[in-house]
Amino acid sequence: MDLSNYRKTYDKRVLLESDAPENPMQLFQTWFYEADESDSVDEANAMSVSTIGLDGFPKTRVVLLKQYTYEGFIFYTNYESEKGKAILANPHLCLSFFWPSLERQIIIKGIAEKVPENTSDGYFESRPLGSRLGAIVSPQSEVIPSREYLEERLHQLEKEYEGKEVPRPAYWGGFLVRPQSIEFWQGRPNRLHDRLRYTLTKDYDWKLERLAP
Repeated sequence: MDLSNYRKTYDKRVLLESDAPENPMQLFQTWFYEADESDSVDEANAMSVSTIGLDGFPKTRVVLLKQYTYEGFIFYTNYESEKGKAILANPHLCLSFFWPSLERQIIIKGIAEKVPENTSDGYFESRPLGSRLGAIVSPQSEVIPSREYLEERLHQLEKEYEGKEVPRPAYWGGFLVRPQSIEFWQGRPNRLHDRLRYTLTKDYDWKLERLAP
């Protein structure tokens, strides 16, 4: 199928240096809030996570951002999954948010590290029971014999933990991604998009630059 005639005009907003605060996390917060408040964005916290796998290939998948602070971005996963193993072997990764209805994209290069165990414990305890059991049931990224295998295992665990606390598995927890660069992309007419990139310097200040579209 030839897609060369697919066209879209980007003309909703602009991104100028005068709009850019000194710290990119402030601009991220503004953009995230606007995406979260928009009726046209289903999951503002859905982001792509790109890693270099143990097989040497890059891989991108969508996960949900669960917290952001001035330190960085936190998401949770199975440390023994394909994603978890890739991050532990090579913590340099890329996060990206794309909100098409706002004609905006954010690309974050950063270095990941495990969050403290008590942080993972706190988030795990806040999850619905089904999600907590699901983290135990699923040997994430491993080959399994059938769908029924998961459902039978879940049924067993529901009986086992009935009326009991469900402990966080040691192999499940959070990653904090400390950003090294954050690029904000705003669609503009004639493909002359606005691209502002913040780069963290050795002095832990942020350097702001405009990139050609």
